[in-house]
Amino acid sequence: MTENGACRNKLDISGLDLFYGEFQALKGIEFTLKKREIAALIGPSGCGKSTFIRVLNRMNDLIPGCRITGSVLLDGEDVYGGLDVTELRSRVGMVFQKPNPFSMSVFDNVAYGPRVHGMRNRAALADLVERSLVKAALWDEVKDRLRSPAGKLSGGQQQRLCIARSIAMEPEIILMDEPTSALDPIATGRIEELMVELKRDFSIVIVTHAMHQASRVSDRTAFFLLGELIEYGSTKEMFTNPRDRRTEDYISGRFG
Repeated sequence: MTENGACRNKLDISGLDLFYGEFQALKGIEFTLKKREIAALIGPSGCGKSTFIRVLNRMNDLIPGCRITGSVLLDGEDVYGGLDVTELRSRVGMVFQKPNPFSMSVFDNVAYGPRVHGMRNRAALADLVERSLVKAALWDEVKDRLRSPAGKLSGGQQQRLCIARSIAMEPEIILMDEPTSALDPIATGRIEELMVELKRDFSIVIVTHAMHQASRVSDRTAFFLLGELIEYGSTKEMFTNPRDRRTEDYISGRFG
């Protein structure tokens, strides 16, 4: 906390351990995220990156035998304390590896969350849908196709639609789990440009296997290995002068 009681970071995580039954998947994680900052999570497959971001909006609650200890604070509020899970997931949005639009129109995909949370005014919904699609850099491509099935969009458009769907909930943080891994290079470039634009309004945590992507879009990078957060700091410094030899070995391609 700062002297006036305001929380310094959007996220403050300390001493985080996560177990699946007897297996410990995350070990003593210390992590912070500032307002309007992009943090990239890198590391080999199975090192705990996706498990970690699912901690942040409690998606691991759905996994039997999952147990979490430590502190996870969102604006100083305990995520695993009295914070309502529905409220948490509106404040911390999620975009998955594979685009997953709902089987409904483009408009209804974006309007879905606000409607679930009670928004009924048609004009307000239409305005929110448009603003969300504009922020997701998709409005110009779909403004004449709002009532068409979302499944008819290209893969890159579908992923931006999923981002718009998340934006419509007006979250504080957007989690992205390898959001471009299923996309071609052109669509990947559009998503990367979009992330940099979205940083004006949101904090973002992105899981990526692409070193170049982490270096292009993130302010800070976290290197995970075997459930441990080995190093977390300025992206520029990590890619030019990593503190830990294991980080250097991974970034240089010696393993992973």
